[in-house]
Amino acid sequence: MPTLSELIALRTLVQGRRGARRGHHGVQGHALSSLRGRGMEYAESREYAHGDDARHIDWRLTARSGRTHTKLFQAERERLSLIVADTAPGLYFGTRVRFKSVQAARAGALAAWLAVRDGDRIAALRGSPRDAPVAPASGPRGALRVLDALVRWYARPPEDDAGLAMALDQARRLLRPGSRIVVLADPASIGAIPPQTWPALAMHHELVVLLLTDPLERQPPAARLPFASGDGQRTELGLDAAVTRQRWREEFAVPVETTLALLRSRGARAMELSSADASDAWLPLLERPRMATGK
Repeated sequence: MPTLSELIALRTLVQGRRGARRGHHGVQGHALSSLRGRGMEYAESREYAHGDDARHIDWRLTARSGRTHTKLFQAERERLSLIVADTAPGLYFGTRVRFKSVQAARAGALAAWLAVRDGDRIAALRGSPRDAPVAPASGPRGALRVLDALVRWYARPPEDDAGLAMALDQARRLLRPGSRIVVLADPASIGAIPPQTWPALAMHHELVVLLLTDPLERQPPAARLPFASGDGQRTELGLDAAVTRQRWREEFAVPVETTLALLRSRGARAMELSSADASDAWLPLLERPRMATGK
């Protein structure tokens, strides 16, 4: 299981990396703008003046003071970095280095420390009808709240996991144009998501999808291996036979490759992150040009 101390220590992997170049082109350009979102962060209220937008009247203050007041808004200067954590049962498994769930927690922690470095607000959520999202917050305090949630979510399979689809639905309600969204997913979970979900997210946000895998799923040893079924029964699979290895590949490797191609064609920055990989192996994704969205 992941520990808070190891997730905190990952901050050193982010320090010293060059941050995103900032410019004045907004979310459509190659550089990130220092002004993000739609400029609708509430700043203060003042007395209404001729020409002010009547839609922004502060009715509560108007009622209290007896004089008409209007709300003033300022451009939002902090981007939102949202971590979407898949907590499917298939993630709580691993044969080398660490469990896939631990790798997911570590990748999420790196995303949180990147947000601190870039001056973003940080939030996180998972598909759950009971577990509320970690509310957006800035700085190390915001990162620590997210890290604490990742430790809890990836310590063991949650009993109330409602799937990645619910998590993405919750994410859409939190996101604003120009946000960064990092999705930590079991490849099998992607199949339940309508394909049109991804271009809709990638059009307005920087979308990163990490598919968590294990080396056994990609390259099983050419041997007879014992497996335990869900009902406690044990069976032996002859992976030393070519036909069995081909079926294994069709069951595990081919779906990952197909899913990666789908995500990239829909505008996502996507890659496979094995449990045996360095946890920061995905960071170069953020330095690559954005892929064109497919039809």
